[in-house]
Amino acid sequence: MKTKPMTRIQERNSRAILEAGLDVFSVHGFRGATLDQIAEAAGLSKPNLLYYFPSKDAIYLSLLEQQLQTWLDPLRAMDPKGEPLAEVLAYVKRKIELARDFPRESRLFANEILQGAPRLMPEIEGALKSLVEEKCAVLSAWMAEGRIAKMPPTHLVFSIWALTQHYADFDVQVRAVLGPGHDPFAEAGSFLDQLFRKLLAP
Repeated sequence: MKTKPMTRIQERNSRAILEAGLDVFSVHGFRGATLDQIAEAAGLSKPNLLYYFPSKDAIYLSLLEQQLQTWLDPLRAMDPKGEPLAEVLAYVKRKIELARDFPRESRLFANEILQGAPRLMPEIEGALKSLVEEKCAVLSAWMAEGRIAKMPPTHLVFSIWALTQHYADFDVQVRAVLGPGHDPFAEAGSFLDQLFRKLLAP
């Protein structure tokens, strides 16, 4: 059975609820957030909100699933037929851009993982794990051909995640240590490009 397309108003309200949910969850966490807070932030009544999402869990899970797809898109874009160093560096660049552009989403995702991923584990063990395995096979092939340095490919991916998402998840700490007059993401992008160029040199 086909789902009836949403009207413009329904699309607008749905987006407003997700945006409000992101704000509220980012400040209060899942346990501290309430539907009343999300409805108020979205400019809707609670019954109206419940027309679009049946529960707080549904809003939270929708946000997490969207973020997971956004997070995985740059890894999907890694081209097995491309030049290996350029492909990996492009992945690093896109990841730091995501950390810059979606800091609330990154922290929301990080908090879910720190709690043991109770709502997202099926996706992590499924789509995420499968994609990482697929791209690690590509990295291993490049390493075997001597086109980039040999190292455990999965841990290479982990290190890229850690070194890019850190700038979103620990933004307050990064900015406090760097002090005024610094652009953390521009500086990080330049540094990480240099770091991975040297690390991956055959």
